[in-house]
Amino acid sequence: MSALAFFDTNVLIYADDAGSPRKQKRATALVAEHLRGQTAVVSLQVMQEYFVAATRKLGLAPEAAQRKVEILAKARVVRFEPDDVIAAIELHRLQQISFWDALIVHAARCAGAAVLFSEDLQAGAMLGGVRVVNPFA
Repeated sequence: MSALAFFDTNVLIYADDAGSPRKQKRATALVAEHLRGQTAVVSLQVMQEYFVAATRKLGLAPEAAQRKVEILAKARVVRFEPDDVIAAIELHRLQQISFWDALIVHAARCAGAAVLFSEDLQAGAMLGGVRVVNPFA
């Protein structure tokens, strides 16, 4: 079985972005592989960000975006408690990353993910014990 992989919103958006065919193909294959293998991890934050970005930036119909969120809900989903927000603030302070990125990193860490697929964070970095991988590099 593959290691758990956390998906940042940007990778999920590329899976639906026909304007970036190379990235779309890579993102679609990666997401499908991890959903099939039951090793995909997302957070409630990612699910929310995906819906907003898919409908606003990509112009996806809300019904289509909802169906994708329903599929993502079948993955492992990280849900936060107040202590998790404090831990993310700590990561933000120590790693000098945005608070929103710190929430993503903390969610990946909480899930025990080995990798965090993201285009936004520094590829190869170890953040909170999770290795950042840019799947498009």
